[in-house]
Amino acid sequence: MPHRYFSKEFAHGMAWLSEADSRHLCVVMRAQAGQAVTVCDGHGTDYACRLAVVSPARAGLDILSSEKSVSEPSVRVILYVGYPKQDKLEHVIQKATELGAARIVPFFSRFCVAAPKNEEKKHERYARIAFEAAKQAGRGAVPEVGLPLTYKQMLAEAAGADTALFCYEKGGAPLHSRLAGGNTIAIVTGSEGGFSPEEAQAAEAAGLLPVGLGPRILRCETAPLAALAVTMALTGNLQ
Repeated sequence: MPHRYFSKEFAHGMAWLSEADSRHLCVVMRAQAGQAVTVCDGHGTDYACRLAVVSPARAGLDILSSEKSVSEPSVRVILYVGYPKQDKLEHVIQKATELGAARIVPFFSRFCVAAPKNEEKKHERYARIAFEAAKQAGRGAVPEVGLPLTYKQMLAEAAGADTALFCYEKGGAPLHSRLAGGNTIAIVTGSEGGFSPEEAQAAEAAGLLPVGLGPRILRCETAPLAALAVTMALTGNLQ
């Protein structure tokens, strides 16, 4: 299987790797000129390439052909996650990337235990986690990790999806009954404290569809991944 890397630099029939990836390919993997390498543009296109410039500082590859990445889901799933405490969000970002999420957005609600702090700095780390997970999983696109939203902002964004699911700990319709088609699916899950009755009412008023995730109460880091995995399976993207 060819080596696989992401790149943002394509010019004159060539793709160029970052210094870190160049070092990994040319030094760690000891790749030689002419070796096959797959380069992804991070937006769903894979390029079949041949290593032409062997350099640990800046490896260059001749582009032979391109095609749509077969690893990207047929639906665009946006995960809105109630901001959890400690490093739980990092875990959700990593695993949601592996499962095929297109975008991951934390938000603050009434019962969030975590408080906003150094969000710009943490956002850089979250983006890096998504990038590394996308490479490991063989994704053709790197999910966007959004900056935290207020509850009101989150509802307004989620309501714009073709289908918007509100995972409520007090129950709702089975998730499979709510997937009626559409290309974009929003999934909203809560923080450690769940949602208040007023927040649940606001979600329904905004057009979100309440769903349940079974008879057990799932942890805040488990619920988004469970809902995402079920959605991917029901849409034929996890077989």
